[in-house]
Amino acid sequence: MTREITDEDAVMDQIAERLAARFPSTPIEQISAVVREAHLALAGAHVRDFVPVLVEREATSRLKSAAT
Repeated sequence: MTREITDEDAVMDQIAERLAARFPSTPIEQISAVVREAHLALAGAHVRDFVPVLVEREATSRLKSAAT
């Protein structure tokens, strides 16, 4: 069973790309995994408008913590 790509999935890819530019020494696979985890944590959110912002904040925080 395949899953449809949604606009939100495309936004998650864009977030991963932005974070890859911000954290060039971190492998893109690791960045994508962090973005996926942050996105999954918000899977049950009823209001989806702010999910991308929250995902990017959480992923950035995790990546900063991992870099220190």
